[in-house]
Amino acid sequence: MRPHNRACEIGGTPISFLGYIEPMFEVLVFVYENYWRGDACPELQQLGRKLSAHGFEADEIRDALAWLDGLNVAAQNTQLPVLSDSGTPVAAAQSANSMRVYSVAEQDHLGAQCLGFVTFLESSGVLPAAMREIVLDRAMAAPGEPVSLDDLKIIVLMVYWSFGEEPDALVLDELCDDAEDRIAH
Repeated sequence: MRPHNRACEIGGTPISFLGYIEPMFEVLVFVYENYWRGDACPELQQLGRKLSAHGFEADEIRDALAWLDGLNVAAQNTQLPVLSDSGTPVAAAQSANSMRVYSVAEQDHLGAQCLGFVTFLESSGVLPAAMREIVLDRAMAAPGEPVSLDDLKIIVLMVYWSFGEEPDALVLDELCDDAEDRIAH
């Protein structure tokens, strides 16, 4: 893996991804930075040509396009709950008493740190169950054993991106802030 130090903008605010990420994720960050929403992104074949013109390696492009194709399929087949004016779901997609149980394969591939992060986002109310399932699906399709937390954060951003949603401030803070630089109070 090579170091990554790119910035993206969300709502005009520059966001930095720091750390080491898989090469395929560098391609995904580039796509995120250059296409404001999933539906603004060109067809995969045209996107592949643009990525090649920007100097990405063929295997990185191939892996990223396959991953994006899976994301497109998942997003097209998923409907997020509609919110009322008060911000509560009109039709709950999941019972308040239900619990997501992770398979052994998910536990091994994602690791405790990533599963804890997904649980944190979900319990904070910023990752609905339908989006959580897409995050988990795309994380299982990602390289790495276990998937790194930095890579998982990019996956979460890409899932929001695929729905044309801008993450709220809590999500952006958690996804784009380097937790190692935080000081506990």
